[in-house]
Amino acid sequence: MTTASALPHWDLTSVYPDLDAPECQAAFAALRAAIDALTPLFDRHAVGHAAPCALDDALVAAFEQVTQRYNEVLSQARTLSAYVSGFVATDSRNARAQARLSELQRELTRLAQLGTRYTAWIGALDVEQLIERSTVAREHAFALRKAHREAAHLMSPAEEELAAELNLSGGTAWAKLHGNLTSQLLVPFARDGRQEHLPMSAIRNLAYEADRELRRRAYEAELARWEEAALPLAAALNSIKGEVITLSRRRGWPSPLDVSLHDNNIDRATLDAMLSAAREAFPDFRRYLRAKARALDLPILAWYDIFAPVGGVSRAWSWDEARDFIVRQFATYSERLSRFAARAFDERWIDAEPRPGKRDGAFCMWLRGDESRILANFKPAFGGVSTLAHELGHAYHNLNLAQRSMLQRATPMTLAETASIFCETIVRRAALREAEHQEQIAILEASLQGACQIVVDIFSRFLFESAVFERRRERELSVAEFNQLMLDAQRETYGDGLDQSALHPYMWAVKNHYYSTGRSFYNYPYMFGHLFGLGLYARYQADAEAFKAAYDDLLSATGLADAATLAARFGIDIRTPEFWRASLDVIRADIARFEALVAAA
Repeated sequence: MTTASALPHWDLTSVYPDLDAPECQAAFAALRAAIDALTPLFDRHAVGHAAPCALDDALVAAFEQVTQRYNEVLSQARTLSAYVSGFVATDSRNARAQARLSELQRELTRLAQLGTRYTAWIGALDVEQLIERSTVAREHAFALRKAHREAAHLMSPAEEELAAELNLSGGTAWAKLHGNLTSQLLVPFARDGRQEHLPMSAIRNLAYEADRELRRRAYEAELARWEEAALPLAAALNSIKGEVITLSRRRGWPSPLDVSLHDNNIDRATLDAMLSAAREAFPDFRRYLRAKARALDLPILAWYDIFAPVGGVSRAWSWDEARDFIVRQFATYSERLSRFAARAFDERWIDAEPRPGKRDGAFCMWLRGDESRILANFKPAFGGVSTLAHELGHAYHNLNLAQRSMLQRATPMTLAETASIFCETIVRRAALREAEHQEQIAILEASLQGACQIVVDIFSRFLFESAVFERRRERELSVAEFNQLMLDAQRETYGDGLDQSALHPYMWAVKNHYYSTGRSFYNYPYMFGHLFGLGLYARYQADAEAFKAAYDDLLSATGLADAATLAARFGIDIRTPEFWRASLDVIRADIARFEALVAAA
């Protein structure tokens, strides 16, 4: 059995032996040289610096040459970026990794500037005629049409270059500050007669403990530490949102939300339909929260009860048990999925041990080819198993994108959750089938806990970010104002499902999703992905063989069409609330089952 102290760290040596190894140094030099060579290629063909011109054979040939080489350099940059980020994500105190990341970000800025020139170039071409005349253009048709629309919102070339350079010491620097500061926060905490200084991730993990007094003290210690660290984080958030507002306005976008919708390949009608259906479901999620309170013998849940275990003594899942269960259950869908998961475990793609300096939470990053790496902070409970299944779903999505070029595989956040939710659902349904009564309560509650986070809490984050953008147009906000906006959003969404005097005003400091100039509204796409994944799972249950015949192709095509077009392949209309209500009905059924199990217990 794998003990907590022996949880695996991911293996990056299959890429380069070490950050200072000659192979890694050579990769840095090769990327610099590739970007150096890309610049004169762009200059030679006047990429981004020419007025619209007639589309002749020479221009078609130039487009194909430039696009092929640009894709290749993007791929080089991606692998090196993921490799270096792998060291920083697992140890933000690694000074050498931080230095290498800083070096790399300068090269990525140069590449981003070339990317802006490429977009402007596409905007000056007759894209439809180009698609007719070029095989490469037809293969990249969706990316080209999207770039053509985006080109209409570019500033002048000089302004775009300056914005990219300033972002290094602006938004990127503020985001780095948030990541480094929060990953290194230590929280004083007394436990078992000893005073300790625990990483913030460890303190937050105490929210999953059965002892309510321990949860309460951890919650209070967490809030106190956030209060001490809030000033620089508020400065970071103000600066990032201010930069986004300025650039959105200068590029002619109505709002940062419109930029986000464009980036996520959906329209306002889709977002409104989904949010409308989600708001209708708030009373159902409050029923779940009240049922959980009854299961815990509480009059009402406080914030520090949201993740409390229910169902009596829950099964402890070792790492090896989690691995075997996932691999076995994935096989009920397909051998391809099961073999892939086994490979991820066997080749040490997963970093599972919580430790100081390591990022909290979990994510999957594409590394190269069909390889990914997964960061987790494994807990020996079903929630830890579910998280692994979720992140392996992302990796499986990357497997299906492996043969796509970089421009073809640009999957928006809305569709990036498709495979992860599907895989998570496979494992949850299997665990419920095999569990005894009390364990069923625990598993079902863990699932509803996640759904509540994705629908209710994500909605609160959307409301918060919308309010921040609205206020930030006028001036900077104080720590107290950020706290108040967060509390207002939580009260509007959780309602009477939680104790209104025991919420979490510092969730804006916790979530790194707010700290990006390139990904505003990094919240509603999770709701989209969760509900879309549930809807697809329902299609799978209705006709498994027909679904399997199309599913991997869907995952491979998430960068080749907008979300509405891809959904239509399965007879889904995402622009009306009906589909979203049907997905939420799956959750409503689980809530009813949970209420019945709690009543019977």
